[in-house]
Amino acid sequence: MFVIIGMVVVVASVIGGYMATGGHLSVLWQPFEILIIGGAAVGSFIIGNPKAVLSGAAKSMGTLLKGSRHNKASYTEVLSLLYTLFKLAKTKGDLALESHVEKPDESPIFQKFPKFASDHHTLTFLCDYLRLLTLGTNNAHELEAVIDEEIEAHHTDLHAISGAITNMADAMPALGIVAAVLGVIHTMGSITEPPEVLGHLIGGALVGTFMGVLMSYGFVGPVGRSLEQTFNTETKYLQCIKAAILAHMQGYAPQVSIEFARKTLPHDVRPSFQELEEAVTNMPPD
Repeated sequence: MFVIIGMVVVVASVIGGYMATGGHLSVLWQPFEILIIGGAAVGSFIIGNPKAVLSGAAKSMGTLLKGSRHNKASYTEVLSLLYTLFKLAKTKGDLALESHVEKPDESPIFQKFPKFASDHHTLTFLCDYLRLLTLGTNNAHELEAVIDEEIEAHHTDLHAISGAITNMADAMPALGIVAAVLGVIHTMGSITEPPEVLGHLIGGALVGTFMGVLMSYGFVGPVGRSLEQTFNTETKYLQCIKAAILAHMQGYAPQVSIEFARKTLPHDVRPSFQELEEAVTNMPPD
């Protein structure tokens, strides 16, 4: 939503300011200049990135419009889920988690948290490490190293997408110059035309530079940075789960384990201690 609002503000400010000074909007409509810049940018994007990044960039457009899916409600849900799992493990031992992590789609615990259960990647992440607990893993430092490696790999994969888009934005001003130079070449081939024709051709050539800079700094660059910030929230979500698992492994009570995780969260999405306590207290019985 905010991405669309921002783009509208960019267009309204640039075009509005241009027209307010007496500029003619028709001069800016140079579809072949846009084709040169946009086509070359997309082509270089395809050349410079593997298939995984290309498909990830296409899928991330939905993420761009929706923004981060992790807010205070989603963190309250995952912390409540972790509390429920750790409470079961404290009462009956870690082995009691086995049936839940092996078939989470049939687990009555995971069914109480449908939004989390619908996130396949995070569900698999959690179940994989809880499964290690049921298999007898008890060294928190060793497990932390493994979790960090997985989170870093996931972080790197996501940021390859946002980084590729940012790199494409960085190339657009230069591609705008390419379009402008081609326009100048076309103008020089029409040097015998009257001044009004030459003026129109020169203006069209300069639009290439304008479009390259505008597309880079006004649209594509901010899109890359927006995706990067959204992907950072995905990493923070996994780190929150990691903190809770490690606290549980070190023998802390369920309430303390999720408090360790809660304290790792940014203030804008962190539920208060009272909010989280109320959430776990009001959960339906097992």
